[in-house]
Amino acid sequence: MTKSGRRIIAGGWWALAGAALLSGVSCQRVDDAAATGDAQVVKTKGGLEMILVPGGEFQMGSSHGKEDERPLHKVRVDPFLIDRRPVTQEQYDKMDLPNPSPSHFKGPTRPVEMISWTQAAAYCNARSRAEGLQPCYNEETGACNFAADGYRLPTEAEWEYACRAGTTGDYFFGDARQLGEYAWFADNASKQTHPVGQKKPNPWGLYDVYGNVAQWCNDVYDKDYYQKSPPENPRGPADGDKYVLRGGAWNSSAGSVRSSHRVGEAPGFQDACFARDAIGFRCVRKAPVSGE
Repeated sequence: MTKSGRRIIAGGWWALAGAALLSGVSCQRVDDAAATGDAQVVKTKGGLEMILVPGGEFQMGSSHGKEDERPLHKVRVDPFLIDRRPVTQEQYDKMDLPNPSPSHFKGPTRPVEMISWTQAAAYCNARSRAEGLQPCYNEETGACNFAADGYRLPTEAEWEYACRAGTTGDYFFGDARQLGEYAWFADNASKQTHPVGQKKPNPWGLYDVYGNVAQWCNDVYDKDYYQKSPPENPRGPADGDKYVLRGGAWNSSAGSVRSSHRVGEAPGFQDACFARDAIGFRCVRKAPVSGE
């Protein structure tokens, strides 16, 4: 990665990592007792569950968190679909990428980890092609085409909006003493990941939004970005050396597993702040338009 262009990674980076929206997508109300609002479960052509997140406004960041979480600012995002759970090792390996899941903690229903940003983007493109969708990522530069209907990594704003699910505190459930009911983190994870979907979901039906594995976002990281970010669908700065990770992981403290907590990480782990086996991802895509 260089300062000269946001997605510029040395030539042929995709080789190293390896159309229209679907008609007749299957939608139903979120069936968890905790689910509220307009969120819906959508079954993809590949058989995975995503949450159809309604667009809207929310207060992003924190007025009392770390410096890079401030200032608290109003953001509007368009509707989108987001994976209900982090991508698992079984799901990753079904895409027949050049290399199988590199995960340290093996298990088909455990989240894929030890995944670089580039590998996550490559999976998004492979999953798009498998479902007849237009890939979002340019295979030469890694630039994201937000107009494409395929899968991509969430923007930081989309991730936080989906995580909060209409809530405004540090945690979507309220008191940090309840964190063990919703997340695998340092106090209860026994120094490892766990199969996805075992803890309680957030109010919009998302599992493991906190803990288990930290999740790549599409955005380049800038600790001062909130001071200048646009109010409509912010997508991060144009260039930089790190990408955003959100949600905390199995080895994170309770204070690092919060809705507004953000971390910048080198896309290839050159200067890892997380253990490599604590980094995974989930996918998003544009919301289907009426009638599709």
